[in-house]
Amino acid sequence: MIWPGTSDPYKRKKTIRFLIITAIIGISVAAASASIQYVVNADNPLKACINDRGTPYRIAATLELIVDGIEAKIPANIGNTDECQRTMYTLSDDGTIYAEWEEEYPFEIGHFLWMWDFPLRDMVQDKSMIFVDGQPSPHFTNHLFTDGAHYKAVFTSKDFDTSKDSDFLPPEN
Repeated sequence: MIWPGTSDPYKRKKTIRFLIITAIIGISVAAASASIQYVVNADNPLKACINDRGTPYRIAATLELIVDGIEAKIPANIGNTDECQRTMYTLSDDGTIYAEWEEEYPFEIGHFLWMWDFPLRDMVQDKSMIFVDGQPSPHFTNHLFTDGAHYKAVFTSKDFDTSKDSDFLPPEN
């Protein structure tokens, strides 16, 4: 099969030269973009690592998570890897969430869910609620993360079948 621009040696040379220049430009733009984002996000508390930083602002709260009527465990070491400790993290699976930063920062409960990679897009937001100290939050996941508070997140997933809860058929074995 003859590809366009490769039959004639002169055209082949121009095509290969064009592809090499395009690859160099693409790689240069990607490297420049990555380094600019690294510099810009160095002081962003939602993306920065706190391993080598002094973090005098520390708060902690608890989170209880219920998905489709079943209590879900919040695993230990969310936000902790070998090379990076994020600003919001867990140490154990008891539901205690810690947040640290260099100065006071308006952390939200949704920031923790985002750092955890919780599948919030798979949940029906109209049927989901966040409770703060027993009271429903009007801010949903944008509720501020406050020291000593107890959060209860109740989510309903999009693929949860509610008809099995309301029909009169005998339970499936």
